[in-house]
Amino acid sequence: MNTQAISKLEFDKIKSMLLSYTVSEAGTLLAERHEPSAEPGRVKAWLNETEEAVRLLSTGASVPISAMEGMQTFMSLLGKGKIYSEQELGLLAAWLTAVGQMKRYMDSKRMIAPTVSSYADSMHDCPDLLQELNRCIRHGALTDQASPALGDIRRHLAVAEDRIERKLNQLLGKYKSALQDQLVSKRNGHFVIPVKRELRRQVPGTVWDESSSGQTLFVEPADVADLQAEWQIWKSEEERERTTILSQLSDAAEAEGDHLKWNVEAMASFDFIFARAKLSRTYKGIAPAICDKPFIKLVGARHPLLGENAVPLNVEIGGEWRQLIITGPNTGGKTVALKTIGLFALMLQSGLLIPAEQGTELGILQGVLADVGDGQSIEQSLSTFSAHMECLSGMLRSANNRTLILLDELAAGTDPGEGIALSIAVLEELLQRGSLVAATTHFNEIKRFAAVMKGCTNARMAFDAATLKPVYRLEIGEAGDSYAFAIARRFGLPERVVLRAEERVEAAKRANAEGPRNEAVFATGDAEKWDRKLEELSAAKNKKVKQEEAVPAGKRPFEVGDCVWIYPLKRTGIVFQPANERGDIVVQVQKSKMTFNRKKLSLYIPNSQLYPEVEGGYDMDIVFDSKENRKTRHMMKRKYVPGVSIETPREDG
Repeated sequence: MNTQAISKLEFDKIKSMLLSYTVSEAGTLLAERHEPSAEPGRVKAWLNETEEAVRLLSTGASVPISAMEGMQTFMSLLGKGKIYSEQELGLLAAWLTAVGQMKRYMDSKRMIAPTVSSYADSMHDCPDLLQELNRCIRHGALTDQASPALGDIRRHLAVAEDRIERKLNQLLGKYKSALQDQLVSKRNGHFVIPVKRELRRQVPGTVWDESSSGQTLFVEPADVADLQAEWQIWKSEEERERTTILSQLSDAAEAEGDHLKWNVEAMASFDFIFARAKLSRTYKGIAPAICDKPFIKLVGARHPLLGENAVPLNVEIGGEWRQLIITGPNTGGKTVALKTIGLFALMLQSGLLIPAEQGTELGILQGVLADVGDGQSIEQSLSTFSAHMECLSGMLRSANNRTLILLDELAAGTDPGEGIALSIAVLEELLQRGSLVAATTHFNEIKRFAAVMKGCTNARMAFDAATLKPVYRLEIGEAGDSYAFAIARRFGLPERVVLRAEERVEAAKRANAEGPRNEAVFATGDAEKWDRKLEELSAAKNKKVKQEEAVPAGKRPFEVGDCVWIYPLKRTGIVFQPANERGDIVVQVQKSKMTFNRKKLSLYIPNSQLYPEVEGGYDMDIVFDSKENRKTRHMMKRKYVPGVSIETPREDG
């Protein structure tokens, strides 16, 4: 899988979460090396393991996964003739005990997790080695039962120590005046008494240490030198016997080397499998259906990094359409939708369950490629557009019919006309290759391409026009608006600035509507002529607006077709019916007709500015009625048709 896509889609963050659930060094290493796979058999096996592990965790029983403390170092030295210490062999005994516990646990869970539990069958708890280790080592030290010789040597040592201590206790009285304290201690393996420095000559013997202040010397009296020599002989005998025993135990461990290595691998696998299960449980993941074709259908998908704030996403690519063009306002969730689609593909192909609902279905992809976010690269001195082009170039080199491609903000970073043309050409190329594509854009030309091109469809991020707040719900089948002007007003941009922008947009639309002459001007790229045309149209509208504003308030009644500002909704609508005797006016807001008192409305754009002047008057049914109703009405004017009726949406108060 593409490493750049893994980073851009934040799969690396999911992987960091996965690592936090491992308990052993070997398990962590497995998780670090783990990458998404494009092999269906392997992916299905991973998912089955994770699902079985989730079932085991759901039973509430604690899974005896060992942290394998010290085993990595132990295994690295295995086969090199090392004599292990009591502490190292003690850790080996503890680990073999954990291996036995895991085998017994898994044996009892065969009905719940047949595949995962079978992995423990290959583990070997080495009962003979474990028994010998437990007999010889306790609390990190050799026991007296480790060998008959060791037991005999330690008994002689105890006798020698007792004779030395009794002799020293006698000397404490003899040298009382020269001593700092009345006590016996050990320094460098020798029994000593604390002598004042200035009275050192009163106590003949060997100095083995001194205090930090230098005022006390630790002296082995000459009177116990013979006894100390005897003790030292027995101590050397003990060390020789200790080495012999540890060597025998190390040889026994070496003999089980193959079993020990496999045990480490098996326990690491259990650690990794259950880490996947623990992570999947944190976001209530499921194992989706796996299909043979490249296909993505997400039902109630929740981005795992958003937690409880995630809004469920429903999306499909690879069935009726292979390209999904997502539109809508900024901060509306378009990029999150792209990341969710790509991230779920990577998670699935890594053997992780995904936070979605039943009905979710995915195919195994050969590659996931993403160009999400600002691609500007300071290190490589690349502009945003150059970085996007470099990324697109790489995608086109490898894209095929089993590739998922995610493109954020098509046509961004360069001249809009050229960027749009280039983007559509890229979409056409990817459509020919059969790649799955999800892309975001603000440009109407790309929306129109998706609307008419077979294999493509539009989608929009839902937006509450009344509150000007995103809903973060993806709606497939229709293109969305950017709501740039409404959002600009909400964030306090001066009204004159927003009005000026709206005038330019309207002027551009009118220029396009005037036919070949203006299209030719635009096509030639004559910027000066185009700017002059916009200025003329803007000036004409300003003149008419000023004329409307010159009419005293209340003198000009609202007329059918007027665009009005609705104060309660903080948005615009079109007058459907003028005021009645009570001053109530019916206004069409999107597809709904709502009634407001005229005091709650103000003229936004008069109808004279909105509709072209045509002979016989502009047909307002085009604005207010559906295409089906208009066709039906036209048919009813020509002849009587039994059972045919026209439905008019109800008016909301």
